[in-house]
Amino acid sequence: MARKRPGGGTPATLALDRSGVAYAVRAYEHDPAAGSYGLEAAQALGVEPERVLKTLLVEGEAGLGVGIVPVVAQLDLKAMATELGMKRVSMADPRVAERTTGYVVGGISPLGQRKRLPTVLDASALRYAAVLVSGGKRGLDLELSPADLVAATDARVADIARAHR
Repeated sequence: MARKRPGGGTPATLALDRSGVAYAVRAYEHDPAAGSYGLEAAQALGVEPERVLKTLLVEGEAGLGVGIVPVVAQLDLKAMATELGMKRVSMADPRVAERTTGYVVGGISPLGQRKRLPTVLDASALRYAAVLVSGGKRGLDLELSPADLVAATDARVADIARAHR
């Protein structure tokens, strides 16, 4: 994958550029009426939805954490709490997520966040040569190897996703 920088870049692309990670920019026309940002990205970019990952913030007694799971799955809060060493976690308030990461909901990237948080990547991502994560705004995804995503976010890998009910 070649490194490309869209018009000045986002904090996510700039973070990858600084770290020397190879990635591809995958832009698409975002539809504000889309019900699921991640499924919209998968369809618009013509990739398997299992390869498109969403970034979710959780909060517990020890603070905030980041979970990265496929858009076709849900974050298993109990598994996430275990990985973060907490008794329980809940989804962070969207305003807290935006303020902490510097991104808007629907465009929260695990890369280039204002504050580095403990991060856990779902193990299913390792099945693929490349995965896609938000590039820091709606309509912009970044394609990179799961190993590079782990290195760039200092994530640990664990089973934190479960099928939608």
